[in-house]
Amino acid sequence: MSAREFLDTGIPGLNEILGGRGIPKYHTILVAGGPGSGKTTFSIQFLYAGATLHGEPGVYISTDEAIDHLKMNMSPFGFDLDKLEKEGKLTIVDISPVRYVAPGSTAMRRAGTFDIGRKDFEMRKLRQEIRRTVSEIGAQRIVVDPVSILQLRYPEESQRHYELIDLVQALAISGCTSMLTTELLGTGLEREHQFEEYLSHGVILLRTMIKGDRLIRALQVSKMRGLNVDVEPRPYRITDTGIEVYPKEKVL
Repeated sequence: MSAREFLDTGIPGLNEILGGRGIPKYHTILVAGGPGSGKTTFSIQFLYAGATLHGEPGVYISTDEAIDHLKMNMSPFGFDLDKLEKEGKLTIVDISPVRYVAPGSTAMRRAGTFDIGRKDFEMRKLRQEIRRTVSEIGAQRIVVDPVSILQLRYPEESQRHYELIDLVQALAISGCTSMLTTELLGTGLEREHQFEEYLSHGVILLRTMIKGDRLIRALQVSKMRGLNVDVEPRPYRITDTGIEVYPKEKVL
């Protein structure tokens, strides 16, 4: 039996929480947090580290933000997504409902960015696009950000669950290490677990709390299958270079 391989998360301090090695290769990781907790920054940082530091191309699937906005919001951290696209190290799949690009238009395909227009969107098409883009650039990392938007397209809970299961299976057979983001529906210790958590190999929670006049951010690894990890909440900050976790500090 071959030794388990790991991927650098690209998040300073997080590898230490994960036993010093990072995320197990081929795992699907769920990152759950409220608005403004840094889910998108977290996932882009994961892809950017892979592409720039480890020669691991990535695919980013945006479900709720136009790509121009994404690139603008990520540039202050030093994440040059245009450059990665041109180098063939990143493909962006845009299924955001923010706008609709008519089929056949020149905007459908540009510099490695693909649009599946919202009116034509089906989960089946997304799965096909994952297979195609992974093969095209030899991707090793995939992000779907956020997966919660996809579920809104299916009014019946059973249908939502089936579609999500199919998506996770598509990611599993892609040969990539995957990251899904979703909204955290409850912040308390007794919160109800979300369906996505049961499907994922690992779950990372990004919590934000107000204490007095301070905003406190806490990262917690609530699940990481097959690893002995630090499960205590640890403070993190969104700095001018991205997310940074402080594994030796306690949340006060």
